[in-house]
Amino acid sequence: MEINDLLKSYHTWQSTPRAVITGLLERLRTDADQAIFIHLLTDAEMEPHLAALDGKEPSSLPLFGVPFAIKDNIDLAGIPTTAACPAFAYTPERSATVVQRLIGAGAIPLGKTNLDQFATGLVGVRSPYGVPANPYHPDYIPGGSSSGSAVAVSRGFAAFSLGTDTAGSGRVPASFNNLIGVKPTCGLLSTTGVVPACRTLDCVSIFSNTSADAALVLNIAAAFDSTDAYSRPLPAQPAKSWSTGLRLGVPRADQLEFFGNPDAAVLFTGAIETARAGGAEIVEIDLAPFLETARLLYEGPWVAERYLTSKPLLESNPGALLPVTREIIAGGARGTAASAFAAFYQLQENKRRSAAVWETVDAILTPTAGTIYTKAELAAEPIKLNSQLGRYTNFMNLLDLAALALPAGFLPAGLPWGVT
Repeated sequence: MEINDLLKSYHTWQSTPRAVITGLLERLRTDADQAIFIHLLTDAEMEPHLAALDGKEPSSLPLFGVPFAIKDNIDLAGIPTTAACPAFAYTPERSATVVQRLIGAGAIPLGKTNLDQFATGLVGVRSPYGVPANPYHPDYIPGGSSSGSAVAVSRGFAAFSLGTDTAGSGRVPASFNNLIGVKPTCGLLSTTGVVPACRTLDCVSIFSNTSADAALVLNIAAAFDSTDAYSRPLPAQPAKSWSTGLRLGVPRADQLEFFGNPDAAVLFTGAIETARAGGAEIVEIDLAPFLETARLLYEGPWVAERYLTSKPLLESNPGALLPVTREIIAGGARGTAASAFAAFYQLQENKRRSAAVWETVDAILTPTAGTIYTKAELAAEPIKLNSQLGRYTNFMNLLDLAALALPAGFLPAGLPWGVT
């Protein structure tokens, strides 16, 4: 489902938002995969959104009648927010700022999507609400933590969706679902109304089928928000295209890791050649400061931020969290102020070292995730394999980088694979 095609059908009166949304809800309610959404809007809950468009010209709003899905750690007024933890659930009176802006532009929310509990994981299987099925192969994980948001778009139930990204949650699912995944820098999209994972690193992300759709949604959702202490306006910066000599950094061969998946390595080489053919100058870079930063995310004090969000629940009802989620988050209680400052100092050194790389390139190309795992493989080693999925994503939020995940082809088993 692409936004432009949908808008054309409205502009030519071939369809209406009511017809589109009614059809989607019917499909979703009878679909075999009932783990995509945690809460699908009822007819009564949907009516105010449809009524708001009645009598309006399709050209009057940039997202007129466009259906979208919302990760269930982002507030939608009057609908429970669970963060995939029933004991944590609350019903907000106001929608998150980004949701308000999109609805104000004419978009229609379908409901709240499934996720790894408290957005802790890159796998998409850590939820008491079930596991959204990977649309390309049921034995494989859908990617997380924004699993339901990615699957909803990949399955054609939504034109776009909102996720969140702290360690790769808006990029890894994009790779595993053949989607565009946009993770802006911290503060471009307001996080007011978003359940924190790591408050200083969290970003709202966007899933879509095309880069044009992603750009449209991003431009509407982005705005300075005084209610968000981390909100920042977008700086004015000229864009550079491949045709004007984009210098594209790629990691040294000895720094690339595909975790035993040679087919992924072939696709990455193909992505480099596609960029070269498009006019990019390929520059080999040292990825070491980026990879060292990635290790800080779960070995450093930032896990304590996850602990802050769920601390009351952990202390009063630890059994409310899934065992693997509880194990990861509880580690945040064991740090010290001294170890936190040591990590901050190391991060600052890594920032300085990585800044030197940016003097030689305009952008960096990496795999989004080195490989993809089956659900059975993940069950055998849940924390180790999750960590491996974050090799190329965990450093980006700590270094405050923007990331665009892009499809790059298919593995022999028919699974999509992507680059960032």
